[in-house]
Amino acid sequence: MKIAVIDKDTIQTKNVEDIKLGTRLGAIVRVIGCGLCGSDIVKFVHKISKDGTVLGHEIVAEIVEINSQTDFKIGDEIVTSHHIPCGECWYCKNGNVSMCSHFKETNIKPGGFSEYVYLSEEHLQNVAHLKPKNLTHIEASFYEPLGCCVRAVKRAQLLKNSTVAVIGLGSIGILMAQALKAFGMNVIGCDLIDERLEFLQKLGIDAINSKDTNFAKDYIFKKTDGYGADAIFMTSGADKAIEPALQFVRNGGKILVFSSTPHDASAYSNNEIYYRELTVLGSYSPSPDDLKDSLELLRTEQVNVKGLSTVYNLDSIQKAFDDTMSNRIMKAYIKIKE
Repeated sequence: MKIAVIDKDTIQTKNVEDIKLGTRLGAIVRVIGCGLCGSDIVKFVHKISKDGTVLGHEIVAEIVEINSQTDFKIGDEIVTSHHIPCGECWYCKNGNVSMCSHFKETNIKPGGFSEYVYLSEEHLQNVAHLKPKNLTHIEASFYEPLGCCVRAVKRAQLLKNSTVAVIGLGSIGILMAQALKAFGMNVIGCDLIDERLEFLQKLGIDAINSKDTNFAKDYIFKKTDGYGADAIFMTSGADKAIEPALQFVRNGGKILVFSSTPHDASAYSNNEIYYRELTVLGSYSPSPDDLKDSLELLRTEQVNVKGLSTVYNLDSIQKAFDDTMSNRIMKAYIKIKE
């Protein structure tokens, strides 16, 4: 089978032996396609993952071999996530499922940028679902990243009709804005690229260019009777997004961090947090329940992902990485099954 691996400063394809199910519980799936996640790029660029690693986890696949106590069968088209919480540890019981050690250890093997993947019985039981018939393969590949956004919205614990500014309208920012709207929030998207603002506006969500920070701040404050946004969702990994987040949020408001920033990024001002009683919190990966909610939002078209993805084949995966990192595209989808 063909896989794509990290090879020093590039992503290269190569052929390896097919995965065998043998006597294991679980399934072998043929990967139809896999989305390129921002975390894949971070792992590649910052050399977090070692050479030989197969990245990719936003997969849509077809079951080709199975030995399972679930109802899945050969020929089923499914979506799945890669991490599974234990449900029993201190982290899980306190709602911090993505901090669970079992969560961090579980994964699909070898990774989504591969012709075939092994899914454990645990994956089949907890995070795999039949692909809804009304979704295309590309649309269904947003199951996991949208699940991450659903988790973030829940963690923020906002009242309905709260005003939320989303800073950074890449593909995740577009998903986040729609998830917030689906949960009853008033959303204002902020970005520096007009095409992204127009994309969100076509989805019926307010969006402004935040290049002029004073203009953006005035706009948000006018929309909120002079208070400022109840919450800021930072979906931009740029350290320069921190200052506008502090300017746009109301006193007593929340800043949810949904992105990593460079290691030398400016810190949040302790005095701002203290005197203004701000809450700064992070959100990382979804629980199985968050993923179920994600699939339902996609199935019912409360979140629309049409037009977000650009398609590449597996042999062109390096170009997909390059085009994503240079902002030439919103989102890459690696088509694997021809």
